Amino acid sequence: MTDPDQQQRLEQLEAKIAAAKKAQEPKPRVDEHYSQASLAWRMVIELCAGLGIGFGIGYTLDWFFGTLPLFMVLFVMLGLAAGVKTMLRSAQEIQEKKMAETVEEDKGP
Repeated sequence: MTDPDQQQRLEQLEAKIAAAKKAQEPKPRVDEHYSQASLAWRMVIELCAGLGIGFGIGYTLDWFFGTLPLFMVLFVMLGLAAGVKTMLRSAQEIQEKKMAETVEEDKGP
């Protein structure tokens, strides 16, 4: 292996192997932080939407019937319950998705 031509070919082969290994390495997940933040905002928006819709329906019914606090309080509570239920459903969906990804990673190629 002292032949310079063989030494040069060996170095080229090692460089190709290193480049192939580097290409196969998993890329760092830069978007992971942003995806978690977007999921958190999704849950907050779902809760606020439930409250807002409940408030709107309750206030409209109170205005229509002339019973100002009655329906507003009732529908705000119903909107809160609906928002929390939607948040829990979203959290369960996210958890199932993460577990499916974990199972896929465990299986491997």
